[in-house]
Amino acid sequence: MFSVPLNCSPDHIRGGSCWGRPQDLKIAAPAWNSKCHPGAGAAMARQHARTLWYDRPKYVFMEFCVEDSTDVHVLIEDHRIVFSCKNVDGVELYNEIEFYAKVNSTDSQDKRSSRSITCFVRKWKEKVAWPRLTKEDIKLLKKVSTKRPPPAMDDLDDDSDSVDATSRRLSHVALRSLPGFSVRAPPSAPAPPSAPAGMAFRCQRDSYAREFTTTVVSCRPAELQTEGSNGKKVLSGFHVVLEDTLLFPEGGGQPDDRGTINDISVLRVTRRGEQADHFTQTPLDPGSQVLVRVDWERRFDHMQQHSGQHLITAVADHLFKLKTTSWELGRFRSAIELDTPSMTAEQVAAIEQSVNEKIRDRLPVNVRELSLDDPEVEQVRGRGLPDDHAGPIRVVSIKGVDSNMCCGTHVSNLSDLQVIKILGTEKGKKNKTNLIFLAGNRVLKWMERSHGTEKALTALLKCGAEDHVEAVKKLQNSTKILQKNNLNLLRDLAVHIAHSLRNSPDWGGVVMLHRKEGDSEFMNIIANEIGSEETLLFLTVGDEKGAGLFLLAGPPASVETLGPRVAEVLEGKGAGKKGRFQGKATKMSRRAEVQALLQGYVSTQSAQEPGLRVLTSCCHRHLLVNKIV
Repeated sequence: MFSVPLNCSPDHIRGGSCWGRPQDLKIAAPAWNSKCHPGAGAAMARQHARTLWYDRPKYVFMEFCVEDSTDVHVLIEDHRIVFSCKNVDGVELYNEIEFYAKVNSTDSQDKRSSRSITCFVRKWKEKVAWPRLTKEDIKLLKKVSTKRPPPAMDDLDDDSDSVDATSRRLSHVALRSLPGFSVRAPPSAPAPPSAPAGMAFRCQRDSYAREFTTTVVSCRPAELQTEGSNGKKVLSGFHVVLEDTLLFPEGGGQPDDRGTINDISVLRVTRRGEQADHFTQTPLDPGSQVLVRVDWERRFDHMQQHSGQHLITAVADHLFKLKTTSWELGRFRSAIELDTPSMTAEQVAAIEQSVNEKIRDRLPVNVRELSLDDPEVEQVRGRGLPDDHAGPIRVVSIKGVDSNMCCGTHVSNLSDLQVIKILGTEKGKKNKTNLIFLAGNRVLKWMERSHGTEKALTALLKCGAEDHVEAVKKLQNSTKILQKNNLNLLRDLAVHIAHSLRNSPDWGGVVMLHRKEGDSEFMNIIANEIGSEETLLFLTVGDEKGAGLFLLAGPPASVETLGPRVAEVLEGKGAGKKGRFQGKATKMSRRAEVQALLQGYVSTQSAQEPGLRVLTSCCHRHLLVNKIV
């Protein structure tokens, strides 16, 4: 970050906005100079606009700090930028700045807000850093303060004896001497100081605000992809950009807000550069005044979870040197990914105790801003800044506990968290551990659900809550014994059915049997007991008209031929080997078609082996054997 006020003293080095509130701004088409620019030769008070710039890998962000500007003109060329406007007092401001290196003027743009005009200048060579203001540069500013430089191109009314003129000449000489860029601008009295650069959105400046009025900047058609119980769905609507917003866009691990604009529901809020897109299904007129309301229950919940995460992260680091690598604010619970393969129960308990003690201490939570070159930035916890970040660094601090870079919404005092409950840990990815937690109202809702479950179990188990676990264990043991007895009976039944079929006077050819109750083991026991490779055995279990299981056993060559065809008829899948083919079916109602298929196969074989027959059985309460002619 590089700040260039008229009086270039170290005290003026400061930052700009974290996120901007831009409006659309038309770029002036004609090339300008002191002769053709409106008012270039006038003796009236033309001044510099306070200018900030921020270096990023792909862009250089330039911010002209003028509040409530009018008659704005911006010209971005490959090697310079020319800017002019009028401030709220009607004073004309003019800056002409030569860039350190060539830029891509065709891929650059500018946006206007009520506080400033920000230009997004695309570097011709990406990832090449532009020089910054250093301590040596500041010494240079002091050395040249007594020297009179040659007049600048637009120095048309210079008063060499005035202090203001000395300050202006200091700015010109210093900037020409620095490697970052040079400035050419008409002399005038120093511009009045602009308001301190603040956080971009109202929701960041005041997380507790629930409604406010602002202006619609733009509205354009858009689509939103949603995913619900019925699958993915694309909604048609509009992206509405406001001069300022109360609705937080997704970022920093925190989901976006919900709310309304003039009672029109906002279904999604996303950040695009320095502005927020509000997705609605109803258009809004640019320039119109609108009332924005936030879904407070959702907002306050996110504030509690996000501030709770900051607190847990700081305590885990302080107590056990456990670093946070990421976190997720989930719909029902949140998770912090810690850089450790495991945690002990004692560690979890110690962290929970410590964070709740700090909540009871009512520690304040403050939001402040640091410029990028502030030495204190090195002491602030964070995982880096996005490539499109512009302006100062927003820092959220818990008094005496933590300072962390963050763009999200937070409580103003830890007492607003109420309580934090750590539910436990889960194995994460790549030797990480996920710490699962609830904060604030989520703890109360969790307790309410738990208490409801406890009451229901008390009624079902006929015992107090303290005996629930023992009662469930007894039921589980009883169920296991019943399942084992049932399985033994089913096996005995399978053996009995197999012997009945094998000893039937109609035995031979094809045998079909269906039973509603049963499983794969039941069918395989029957096949094993019959053990004949001279007969086709087709067994099925399950719903007579729905889904179920099937098994075809018999001569290997016949099963290999018929198995896939049977699966196809039943609209299922299966596999087999060594004279058996089994699988799952979705249409057991088509068993009659399988019967016809097998019967046709037997008929084909009967010409060579007369006397083959089909034996069918439907086993419910007793075995029925019918001879098919």
